[in-house]
Parts: sequence; C-alpha cells; structure tokens
Amino acid sequence: MTFGRADETILSQWMADNARVCWIERSEPWNLESQLISQLDLPLNLDQNRHNTFHNCLKELRAQARQRARELPVGS
Repeated sequence: MTFGRADETILSQWMADNARVCWIERSEPWNLESQLISQLDLPLNLDQNRHNTFHNCLKELRAQARQRARELPVGS
C-alpha cells in the first residue's frame, strides 16, 4: 500500500529529518532483537511485543487503517 507520490515524498522527507537507524553485526541477531524488545518500550513494534500495553490498540488501529486503504481508489 502507498500514500501516493506526493504523500510518499512528504513521508520520505519526514523520515530523513526524524528517523534514525543503527545496527550491530551479530551472528544470531534474532537473539538480540528478542532481548531488546523484552527490555525496551517499543510500542510500534508488534512482533514479540504482546506485553506492551499499546499492542492490542495498535493492532486494531492498523487493521482498521488497512481496511480503509483497501476501500480507497488507487492514487498516483
């Protein structure tokens, strides 16, 4: 799913201004991922994160957003 060309450009600029990424090389990165998810408050990460109080709410909001997106006309 996409926001359309204009909105994707806006989102890309927001990400360039605000999003940060870092990485650590690990032979078994899934172990570190599980550890971090269990120790940090990562409300937007649903995978392995059912303990977060926002999990069910976010899961439902995302399902509703997907349904609305499927009902909209395809943009350019």
